[in-house]
Amino acid sequence: MIEITDTQKIGVGLAGFGITFLFLGVLLLFDKGLLAIGNILFISGLGCVIGLQRTFFFFFQRHKIKASASFFGGIIVVLLGWPMVGMVAEMYGFLLLFRGFLPAAVNFLRMVPVLGSLLSLPFIRGLVDRIAGDNGRNMEEGHLL
Repeated sequence: MIEITDTQKIGVGLAGFGITFLFLGVLLLFDKGLLAIGNILFISGLGCVIGLQRTFFFFFQRHKIKASASFFGGIIVVLLGWPMVGMVAEMYGFLLLFRGFLPAAVNFLRMVPVLGSLLSLPFIRGLVDRIAGDNGRNMEEGHLL
């Protein structure tokens, strides 16, 4: 079994609160304060979970410079007072940074009882399959019907 340190547990909590604050900030019409707090908590949580050195190397790899610049540039734009523009830039950078992780996350969410049912709805399934990279599987299912 994998041993999880106390710092990693704290990091998961920080990242979870960061995502919650980001969600609330978007839900409350791009509230600048909530988005700023969410960004800070998410980045600090990521640093606690995987370590500061690995976090630095994750963001500043040569092939991820464009994604990191977009992500951190979006955070700066949010802090400067343009939350909607900053969140668009941030989401673009986030998708580029974590696109290798998204298929695994989507496949995990498909196994969760209630979320799996929701992700199987016709319109949502096409979008989720595109995110997970399952375009070929979707075509085969259409031929079986």
